[in-house]
Amino acid sequence: MPGSLPDVGSLMYVNSASLDGYIAGPDGRWDWATPDAEVHSFVNELLAPARTHLYGRKVYEVMKVWDDLPLDDLPPAERRFARQWRDIDKVVYSSTLQAVTTRRTGLRPAFDPADVREMVDASPTPIAIGGGLLASAAARAGLLDEVHVVVAPAVVGGGTRFLDDGLRLDLALVAERRFANGFVYLGYRVR
Repeated sequence: MPGSLPDVGSLMYVNSASLDGYIAGPDGRWDWATPDAEVHSFVNELLAPARTHLYGRKVYEVMKVWDDLPLDDLPPAERRFARQWRDIDKVVYSSTLQAVTTRRTGLRPAFDPADVREMVDASPTPIAIGGGLLASAAARAGLLDEVHVVVAPAVVGGGTRFLDDGLRLDLALVAERRFANGFVYLGYRVR
């Protein structure tokens, strides 16, 4: 997979989703999308070039656990992800958070498309964006360059969408992969 997508000046959305297009079910849970070692290692490689990640409050609150997990207690793929996460710059967009508690993290009160465009244009590496709401805002602003989804073999019937209802994107498939556990990866460029 590395090398098949641009590695500079791009905004990439990477997330897992159920077959029916949700990143969390109606109860807010996403345990059905927990990756095994093979999938986790693949996602580590996919995200490795991105030295900056953009998050909304909810995704940040889920992800910040990686900042303090004892590395020796983690399996190898998770340990690598924790190291990667600790070493990237993070920007959190929230009007409700008063402060962030993780290293290399900035807080901004609102998603500003012009600011994000400047970040992407100035970045020597891709920038990753996490969460369906934030990725949808970036897509509506014409900022989203790549969409990466790891489809879990589950139908959850509702919850938080991978991307907002009513959003239209024309995509070109550039990469795909099947995993032994039934998960499938699809990588797209936004046309």
